[in-house]
Amino acid sequence: MFQKQVQAPVQAPLLAIRGLCKSFFGVQVLHDVGFELAPGRALGLIGENGSGKSTTMNILGGIHQPDRGEMMLDGQPYRPRGPKDAEAARIAFIHQELNLFKNLSIEENLFIGGFPKLVRGLPFIDRRKVRARAKELLAAIDLDLDPSTLVSRLSQGERQLVEIAKALGSDARIVIFDEPTTSLTARETERLFGQIQRLKGRGIAIVYISHILSDVMRLTDDIVVLRDGHVVATAPTRQMTVDKLITSMVGRTIDQIYPPRASRPREGQPVLEVEKLTQPGMIKDVSFQVRQGEVVGISGLMGSGRSEMARILFGLDPYASGRILMDGQPLERPTPETAMARGIAFLTEDRRAEGLMMDGPIADNLALPSLPNFAGGFGRLIERTRLGDAVERTGRDVQVNARDFVQTLVKNLSGGNQQKVVIGKWLLRSPRLFILDEPTRGIDVGAKYEVYKIINELAGQGTGVLVISSEIEELIGICDRILVMSHGEIRAGYERAKFDRERIMRSAMWDSVTKGGR
Repeated sequence: MFQKQVQAPVQAPLLAIRGLCKSFFGVQVLHDVGFELAPGRALGLIGENGSGKSTTMNILGGIHQPDRGEMMLDGQPYRPRGPKDAEAARIAFIHQELNLFKNLSIEENLFIGGFPKLVRGLPFIDRRKVRARAKELLAAIDLDLDPSTLVSRLSQGERQLVEIAKALGSDARIVIFDEPTTSLTARETERLFGQIQRLKGRGIAIVYISHILSDVMRLTDDIVVLRDGHVVATAPTRQMTVDKLITSMVGRTIDQIYPPRASRPREGQPVLEVEKLTQPGMIKDVSFQVRQGEVVGISGLMGSGRSEMARILFGLDPYASGRILMDGQPLERPTPETAMARGIAFLTEDRRAEGLMMDGPIADNLALPSLPNFAGGFGRLIERTRLGDAVERTGRDVQVNARDFVQTLVKNLSGGNQQKVVIGKWLLRSPRLFILDEPTRGIDVGAKYEVYKIINELAGQGTGVLVISSEIEELIGICDRILVMSHGEIRAGYERAKFDRERIMRSAMWDSVTKGGR
């Protein structure tokens, strides 16, 4: 198990940021932001979505230019005019949204910024050097893959690790991790944390951005909290607690991470029944029910078949045998269209690639799945006034933070607000069953609380809710029942009264788990 190491005395800062200010379209988003980063130390940079973390890091990376303020690197003024300047200064970024070319191999992605040449000045790549260095980088992060493997064949967690290897290959002296564990299993997370400790041991400075506050507390030496573009707290990690961090981030005390639940599952006909659902190589003999007003969690490690099952239920992928019933009636060979017609909604785990039109406005994203419901008369023309009123009402109900839903593009929203748009577009259809795959991935604690409230409200209205999450604590906090998947099968099931984190983890990790209690 990873153990936090005793740190050496604090050294002179490698990076000093002072008085950064930045405005966009007349709105000031950074107000005199400043902090220091020392060699061999990890700084946790936290705050709600929209607090200014990304803008600060984009200034550090040369993407934006500050209106005022200064940055000093090794005691010298640092004024990057673009990302190339940050790379030249040996500052590496590992972004939450991975920057890999899926049609290229691992080794090609690792050296995309510059391949070693056989002869200087001639355009011939030294493939031997590329392969040897790629193997070294993959070995450094304990990723046992052939460097010639196409990135498209990797899992999301493996792609994240390739991004980390890419940063290590740049000989960086500052490495910025932006939500690096969102797609990693527990084992991969431990591997990452061990790698970060080794980087610190070599004198490399770390900026660690994460909404998982327990990880921040465990991994970092110092913490800076941003709220509304202001630095509201700076302290050594040992002086902070998770409660203090939450209060600093949101400006108020959150007594409970999970809002209280007033409703209970309803008796009678289940909204969803799954019987021996099987697709070779993906899932096998999966059977379960979701009652009206019930929140059922699906736990399991990456590759356990959770997302594959969800995609089959929504008709995105086929299945070989078994039955799906909605409200007691068979749903034969569903397609997304037929699933939606029967009242199923599906929030995908990759909201940017599959859940949203990133270049479209909020209103269009909210309206898209419901357009047929607002078409009438001769020619089935869209009733724009009625649709506009419904979109506006739904957007406000889920608390999307934007003044103008028609003019504001989704790509300009924070991660938490983007997730609310995805949820809102399905709420507009009043679903009977809502499948949510990693609904709080990459969003802050305040936005998580609001998502949990929406789930509670759905359950209270009688909607069946199926929640897939990698965070066991989250499932324990919001679910009535938790099913555990491993190798495509449901290996165990637990009612709320018997929730136990250790037992759930064992069920997910052990092949020879007892199948009782299902």
